[in-house]
Amino acid sequence: MRQTRSWIAAAALAGATLTGAAVPAQAERELTLWSHWADHETKVAFVEKAARELESRHADVTVKITWYQKNPLYAALQSALRAGQGPDIFYLDPDRTEYIDNGLLLALDDLVNWANVFGWARSAWQHDGKTWGFPLEASTVEWYYNRGLLAQLGYEVGPPHFQLSQADFRALVEKATSEGITPIVQGVGDRPYPGAYVTHELLLKKLGKDDYGKLLSGGLSFKDPRVLEVFGYVEDLVKAGAYPKSFSTLKLGESHYYFHTKPGGVVFPIGSWYTSRAFNPPDKGGQPDDFPLGMMNGPAMDDGACNACKTNNVAGSFVVNAATAHPELAGEFLNILATPEYGNLWLSTVLVQTGIKADTSKITGPYSDYFKTLEAVNENAEYFFGTPLQFFKGKCRETFEQVMNTGFPAGLVDAGTATDMMNDGCFTG
Repeated sequence: MRQTRSWIAAAALAGATLTGAAVPAQAERELTLWSHWADHETKVAFVEKAARELESRHADVTVKITWYQKNPLYAALQSALRAGQGPDIFYLDPDRTEYIDNGLLLALDDLVNWANVFGWARSAWQHDGKTWGFPLEASTVEWYYNRGLLAQLGYEVGPPHFQLSQADFRALVEKATSEGITPIVQGVGDRPYPGAYVTHELLLKKLGKDDYGKLLSGGLSFKDPRVLEVFGYVEDLVKAGAYPKSFSTLKLGESHYYFHTKPGGVVFPIGSWYTSRAFNPPDKGGQPDDFPLGMMNGPAMDDGACNACKTNNVAGSFVVNAATAHPELAGEFLNILATPEYGNLWLSTVLVQTGIKADTSKITGPYSDYFKTLEAVNENAEYFFGTPLQFFKGKCRETFEQVMNTGFPAGLVDAGTATDMMNDGCFTG
């Protein structure tokens, strides 16, 4: 799917012609931007606002934005960039490092005011001593839950840790299953990662940041006793009926509806961009207005090295084409975004975290309480940056998608087989 708003300019031109008004000369400079989020109205509005601000600063500049769904965007970029006809600025995820390796991106170190961007967010795009992308969208892995169902099952979470013990979480799964309620909503029908959320977050808590980083980088064996313990625990959850029976075919969008509307589930581990869908009106797939949304941290692992640890991640970002004829304009556009004003605007309208520094205390409206809860749940968090997909490449990535994302949580392979396969695909010694 692709959408472009060039019709606005066309309509204005037609109106001027019909009324006999003078038609202004065509802008001398056109900055082009291609982005994902064609069906995300708030994100479209946010980026369009920045584009109009840049135009207001320069009488000779127009910003032409073309909106895509993600897969069609990447297909279009591959063809256009190879032909030397790509846009000046485009959307990219940080794990797409091949764009850096192939010399397609312009380094942004001297173009962007990094004082207004979190250091951890910038680091997502730092390779070989240079910064290659602007980290607009960020997220933590959160464990959303239905407060009504959790209370019905006899459990509660609260400050300071907002988490259950390893044993209590397993008991929650068993009790929910016995009452015909799905304990953990998840589906991998169209994504290569949601099925691994539980496993990789528990591995992080068990191992701590340093050893977890070694595991993802190939320096720690998946046959390490602590890793085996986590896989064994997750296998127990799977056998207890933790996931939906439609796990292997349930798509990401469908899993949202499954969790908050029908048939319903207790816990939904997902990136904090959950809100970009859930806070839409119910008739557009959002959660019901009275849905009792809660947030907890993943269960505290027995003898966990870092039970306060959780994944922090940069997602949707903007990069600049190395072949752009307008590097200064591209930098100015990104610097419009790199302000507290736009950071607050993103939070208050898109309702997703961002790499731009912002003041959440200034956010008002119906979702202000959500951000207060998010802040409370993360108050004591120790962040590990990056999901496995940002570390795993080649055979290791393929194995992750087949095993940790699908086969293992679906109950198709046991913990021993899963760790054998991951070790074979990822451990470099």
